[in-house]
Amino acid sequence: MLLNITKIGLLLLVIAITSCNATKRVADDELLLTRNLIYADSVKITNEDIHSLIFQKPNSTLLGYPLRLNLYNLAKKNPDSSFQVWLHKKEKREQRLINILSKKQVERLGESFLVKGASVWLKNIGEPPTVIDTSRARRSLQRLNAYYKSKGYFNNSTTYEIDTSLRKQRATINYKLDLGAPYLIDSISTKITSSALDSINKANKSNSFIKPGQRIDLDNFNSERERLTNLFRNTGIHNFQESSISYDLIGDTTKLGNNQKLDILLNIEDLKTRTDNALSTSEYKVHTFKKINIYTNYTFNNGLDSLKKVDYKDFTIYYQGKLRYKPKTLTDAVFLKKDSIYREINRIRTYRQITNLNTFKYPNIEFVADSTDSELTANIYLSPRPKYSLGTDFDVTHSNIQFLGIGFSPSLQARNLFKGAENLSISGRISIGASSDPDIADNRFFNILETGADINLNLPRIWFPFVNTSRIIPNYMLPKTKLSIGTSFQQNIGLDKQTLNTVFGYNWSPTDFKKNTAELLNVQFVRNVNPDRFFAVYESTYESLDEIADNYETEPALADYFETTDDGTDLQLIIPEGTTGFTNAILNGEVSSSETDYEDVSSIEERRIRLTENNLIFASNYTFTKNNKSGTADNDFYQFRLKLESAGNLLSGISKIIPFYTSEDDKLLVFNVPFSQYVKTELDYIKHWSTSRTNVLAFRSFLGIAIPYGNSDNIPFVRSYFAGGSNDNRAWLPYSLGPGRTDNINDFNEANLKIAFNLEYRFPIVGDIKGALFADAGNIWNVLDNVTDEKATFENFGSLGDLALGTGLGIRYDFTYFVFRLDMGLKTYNPAEESSKRWFRDYNLSNAVFNIGINYPF
Repeated sequence: MLLNITKIGLLLLVIAITSCNATKRVADDELLLTRNLIYADSVKITNEDIHSLIFQKPNSTLLGYPLRLNLYNLAKKNPDSSFQVWLHKKEKREQRLINILSKKQVERLGESFLVKGASVWLKNIGEPPTVIDTSRARRSLQRLNAYYKSKGYFNNSTTYEIDTSLRKQRATINYKLDLGAPYLIDSISTKITSSALDSINKANKSNSFIKPGQRIDLDNFNSERERLTNLFRNTGIHNFQESSISYDLIGDTTKLGNNQKLDILLNIEDLKTRTDNALSTSEYKVHTFKKINIYTNYTFNNGLDSLKKVDYKDFTIYYQGKLRYKPKTLTDAVFLKKDSIYREINRIRTYRQITNLNTFKYPNIEFVADSTDSELTANIYLSPRPKYSLGTDFDVTHSNIQFLGIGFSPSLQARNLFKGAENLSISGRISIGASSDPDIADNRFFNILETGADINLNLPRIWFPFVNTSRIIPNYMLPKTKLSIGTSFQQNIGLDKQTLNTVFGYNWSPTDFKKNTAELLNVQFVRNVNPDRFFAVYESTYESLDEIADNYETEPALADYFETTDDGTDLQLIIPEGTTGFTNAILNGEVSSSETDYEDVSSIEERRIRLTENNLIFASNYTFTKNNKSGTADNDFYQFRLKLESAGNLLSGISKIIPFYTSEDDKLLVFNVPFSQYVKTELDYIKHWSTSRTNVLAFRSFLGIAIPYGNSDNIPFVRSYFAGGSNDNRAWLPYSLGPGRTDNINDFNEANLKIAFNLEYRFPIVGDIKGALFADAGNIWNVLDNVTDEKATFENFGSLGDLALGTGLGIRYDFTYFVFRLDMGLKTYNPAEESSKRWFRDYNLSNAVFNIGINYPF
């Protein structure tokens, strides 16, 4: 019933909006602008940057429909007067309302949301009609004319015409440009007053963006100005000003013809310095560093006389009281060297590395020139952060595990622990929850508990015994060494896992767009305290086993394994005695069973053993990430990630020297646990295209495979892949897709091969509300492991026919700092169905999957 009401409401809303007349607010003598067209030499221009030069834009559309315009038109033009007309339409209506509500309340009724507020709200989220303004069209012509002049078309002419032939009161503006022949660069000469700049320019002339024979383009001149500025500032000219560069175009820009050329004169003037009384000039000179001073805790309220100092190599370190930092730690973060020339890149790297130490607040670097104006003194002022800081997090949660959860996480951070900018953080977490799970014997209200703690130590360098790693990975790459250890304990949650994690690794960034992470050691130990709860936790697996057991209820040997259901109508397996006994009876041949039942029970038992056994993962991995995103507003970028991981090889090698204990199935044991051995590779590629200034097309592809070998015939659950969910295939719930053609056979479906593709078109709707259309394809499979089910395994390229496809739409609200996301996915192609029923079988609202997420999925 509720679904029908919702559908009717949506239908009425659509009818109301679509029935709106787009020209409702357009006067009879006005025209609604529907489109701008630009033609240059009769060629249609589609470049978004050129179209952005036009002052007057048509009303925005949502997938071609002017939603905001029609919302605006729904608002009453004068809600105050409309209410007064209604109020006085009947002689006694106002007095009757006053008798019921009071005069003050009637006045407030006129200001209420239903009377006035709704119209104000519709106008705020809507958009008034764009009525053609010829004065703005003329200003647009001026912009277009100036733009093409900047591209060398100095004699271009522009005009526009209004096309009203399409629909009544609607029109298109056609902007037409006759560009003419462009002007070319004939020759380039220079006028540089500083001999130092002249020498530097001549030595790097081949890299110029301006060359003879090119069409004159203002963008090339701007790029050349930036190149020269960076060149000079990185070859000793620390105070070079970009405003010193100018260009003269020599020739007749009114000349018409096909051989129009201009001579270019590059001017670089001397340094201009403004004082209180006059403007002075001086020749640019190459600067070298005479002295470099580091002030570790200097305040401008105290003079130098109150500071102590120590000379270390070519640096002088000033401090108050006691020096709390190793001199080498400070100097390794500074890339300015005595007697070397000034380089802007070294100044930037110094800022980055000092910030990377996470020990000081924002650093400040001052350069002071001597009387000869050729030598510099660099003063680096540092302000220490507090040595210790405390933090706490408190949260309240709700999930399918607990209807109420309360968490508390205290943390302590200690900076500069060993005087080398080492940062130690210690954090703990404790959460209690209330669960109504009948399998939990604890009757207290808060009957589930999870505790844990983590210790992390970060070093601002690559630490490796007896090796000078700074020659391999220089300090400007922001190297870090990470050592961490963490543990967690669960009570009345799942199988009550106890975990221990240890990581020893490095990360460094050669540029802002490249990052490397290498973990020499990543150890994870997982112990399941209550494996007997397996069938209580994994309910779908229990249901599958219990359904098979229904065929054997009358077997006398199995009678003790069943109990009556709560409603007294059926028998079910007892957990864990009955599930264990029935499984053993089938697999040991104690009762006669069909081949199909035997295989199904065997598969269930293999899964139970795999998910309840303790895991020891002793791995190493390397991750490389690269992107070209220039900022948060950049919508044209790509991101690539490669990860390689290997587990168990070190322990396998040690076993050749030191004999390990073995299990009944010949698996090598460490601490009585078989260690995992596998290789794993992941490729992740993301690409965004900006189709307009507000619309984005986003694409992601993912391929991951983990192959067990040696001491393992499967991949640990924590290293496996799953499909479905808000950041994956949004037409399926998490863990519910796959493997392969199987249909949600387990509570948590996972496998060791994953392929995924996502395509999403993002567009604005109203204000900060955004919309999206998406298509998600992908699946997981088992490959080269101990799973034999043909439906779940990837056998050859024909298995790509098992790729599931989900499509849908989403709505997002942009809070600036984060995006709240609601997506609705529909199963478009479901490989788990019969071949003839895979397309659009569940493509309806009742089978839609709704996902809530924070920020974009990719």
